[in-house]
Formats: sequence, C-alpha cells, structure tokens
Amino acid sequence: MASNELSSSVKIAAPPKELEREPLVLNNRPPSWITNQVVGIIEGKTPRWWWVTFIISALVMLLCPIYIGYLITTGVGVWGLNSPIAWGWAIVNFVFWIGIGHAGTLISAVLFLLRQKWRTSINRAAEAMTIFAVMCAGIFPGIHVGRIWYAWWLFPLPNSNGPIWPQFRSPLLWDVFAVSTYFTVSFLFWYMGLIPDLATIRDRCKNFFSKFFYGLFSLGWTGSNRHWRNYEKAYLLLAGLSTPLVLSVHSIVSFDFAVSQVPGWHTTIFPPYFVAGAIFSGFGMVLTLMIPLRSIFKLHDLLTVRHVELMCKVTLATGTIVGYAYGMEFFIAWYGGNPYEAYCFQNRAFGPYWWAYWIMISCNVITPQFFWVKKWRTNVVFVWILSIFVNIGMWFERFVIVVSSLHRDYIPANWSYYSPTKVDVLTFVGTFGLFMVLFLLFIRFLPLIAISEVKGVTNYADPHHPQGGAKGGHH
Repeated sequence: MASNELSSSVKIAAPPKELEREPLVLNNRPPSWITNQVVGIIEGKTPRWWWVTFIISALVMLLCPIYIGYLITTGVGVWGLNSPIAWGWAIVNFVFWIGIGHAGTLISAVLFLLRQKWRTSINRAAEAMTIFAVMCAGIFPGIHVGRIWYAWWLFPLPNSNGPIWPQFRSPLLWDVFAVSTYFTVSFLFWYMGLIPDLATIRDRCKNFFSKFFYGLFSLGWTGSNRHWRNYEKAYLLLAGLSTPLVLSVHSIVSFDFAVSQVPGWHTTIFPPYFVAGAIFSGFGMVLTLMIPLRSIFKLHDLLTVRHVELMCKVTLATGTIVGYAYGMEFFIAWYGGNPYEAYCFQNRAFGPYWWAYWIMISCNVITPQFFWVKKWRTNVVFVWILSIFVNIGMWFERFVIVVSSLHRDYIPANWSYYSPTKVDVLTFVGTFGLFMVLFLLFIRFLPLIAISEVKGVTNYADPHHPQGGAKGGHH
C-alpha cells in the first residue's frame, strides 16, 4: 500500500526541450495515413512526368547495347585506349557504379544493427539503388577484357588445363566473387524487407492480375505473430551477413589496383580510402534521387529535413576521411623517398590532368565542408545541388586514379595522353539510362518507402506512449 502511494507521488520531470528529438514522422500521422500515402503512389494513375522520363531513359539505355554491339564486332580499338593506358573509362565506370551501390547496404544493414531508426524512410530506395548500380557495374568488366565471348573464363570452372585460366589467382576473379556475393545478399535483403509491404498492396488490390502477382511475391504473408518472428530473425541474419560485405567488396575492388607495382596504385591505404569514398558517393546518390521524389510525391512528413540533415552528416564524415586520404597519399609519397612515387603525385596535381585532379578536390573535399553549417544542411535545395557535385567528384576521383597513374611510364618514349572516344562516353551514358529505367519501374510498382518499418518508429507503435497504448499519460 505504502509503495503504491510512494510511486504515485513521485513526479518524473519531462526532458528539457533542447534534448527532445524531432519525430521521424511529422504531424503525428497515423499508420493508416502512412499506408495510403505510400501505396497511393502505386494505386494512382501513372503521372505524365513518369512516362516522359521513362521514354527518355529507355532511349538513352539503348545506347548501351548499340555501342557494346559495335565494340564486340569492331574490337577495343574503338575506345581511346593506347600504350601505356590500357585501362580507361570501362574500369573508371565500373569502380564508380560499385561505389554508388554502397549506401544501400550501409543504410539498411549497418544502421539497422546500430538501431538507427532514421534509416526507415530511406532504406528501401537506397537498397533498390544498390541493386541497380551493381547491375550497371557488372556490364563493364565483361566488355573491358575485349573478347566478351570468353567472359565465362572469369568464373572458377573446373578445367583440365592445370594452372592456366580459369584460375583462382586472378584479381578479376576476386571481383567476380565479391560483386556477385554482394548483389545476391543485397537482393535478398531488399526482397525480405518488401514482403510485408507486398502483402499490404495485395490486400488492397482490386484487379485480379495485380492481386495474383503481388500475392505470389508476398509468399503467403498474413502478418501473424509467427510470420513476424521469422521475418525479424531472417532480417537480422541478413543484416549481419551484409555488414562485412560493405567493407569487403570495395576493398577487393581496390586490390585490383593495389596488387600492381604502378606508382600511385601500390599503396596500403587503398582499401579504407575506397570504402569511405564508396559510402560518400552512395549517400550523395541517395540524396540526389530522394529529394526530388520527396517533393513530387508529397512525402515531407515521412522523409523529413532531419533525415536529410543526418545523411549530410554522414556525407561530411566520409568526405573528410576521403580528403585526409588524399593528403596522406602526398605525405607517403614524400616520406617514402621514391622519386617515381613523388613524381606521380606531383604530376597528378600539376601535370596534363591537373583539371581532373582539382575538380575532384573541389567536389570531394571542399563541397562537404558546407555541411558543417546547420542552416545549409537543412536547406533541401542547397543539399540537392551539393549532392550532384559529390557524384561528379567521385567519378573524377576514379578517373584520376586510373588514368593519371598510367599515362606516365618509366620510359618517356611511352608517355601518352588518354582521351575517351564517342563509344566510351555513350556507353557510359547508356548505363545511366539503364539505371533510371530500373529505378522508375521500381517507384511505379513497388513501395518507395518501407511502410511496416516506418510505422514501427511512430508514437502509435510505442506501448509506453499515450497514443500507443499507455493509459493516463506520463507521470
């Protein structure tokens, strides 16, 4: 009796206003509103802008098979490659697209394991972006080797040729293992998260065919306690599998460079530097895609300024790491006392490709520093413009690493200048078309935002909150 009286008499002070977190769903939206808002994008009539963008993207995508076909029938001489620059835009674009795909797994898996609830509004689109970016990346290694009909040599098939190709010692084989594993796990993770939302769409469908297909892919989901328990267990397991992949995949891609003896490549800083750069470019692409969609579909209450600000903070952190890596490369070149290494970095900054180097520095090191100021990182339009610069800068980083390290050989007679041809450029442009076609299909037929996960971070899902089940409010 006395204890009851004591507990009712104790008053717990409310937290100070400055420590209160901004809610992840604004205006106290109920779960039904979230469902209607997200599913309404799929149920509504296809907007005109979608058709226009889709047709343009599909026409741009056609450039890819056209010029790849031209490359196969004519030979790699149609590219701008020369001696000593045997790696050009194909490798640059491969590393660029793989990097873009890193934000999805980071947002989904790593932030999920760290219990960062703000990931819920952006993880679905980021995961989809990961899958589509890896598909774009997978095009380039196959066509880069020149004889695409021998692409099956990249796989570790049993053969009677002993140590002759195919074999496990090739760095190209490492890429195949890393990228295919990454794609498989990312796809499973994305699909796993989709199942409850697909069932929600299935239950709302009036069309027989739509109901059938959404029902087929929702795998008989009913939302029972057993289903949720198994779902959460599998989701956690896949998150745990995905987390090492975030670090390993781009480390392995960087080994393509680091295992060589070429000055500018042969360095141990490449794995962490490439991983930081990949997360940096991935978050840049998420911001570039999500900010326009936020306005188009009126998702301001679900994708808030707080989400944008937190993504800016991650971009600032990884951009600063990348800037540190640039400085460290110059320090190591000076401290090592190797004249070839020192010349490589001096030439990188002040040689024939100085313009590419300073574009890279401006976009990757200077641009993220604007995010120190709260006023600027909460200005959505300003953030969107800066995110485009981040993507441009990361492409130039790959270009500088690949081309500027190769174009000066040990023998001055071999020195050359690399310029891409029309085939190089238009093949790369075609991959952007492929990416946009896939992304537009995704936002038209699948939920852009994870409905079930967003509902889980509202007040209504909190049993201790008055709106979520607590009676009588807080003491």
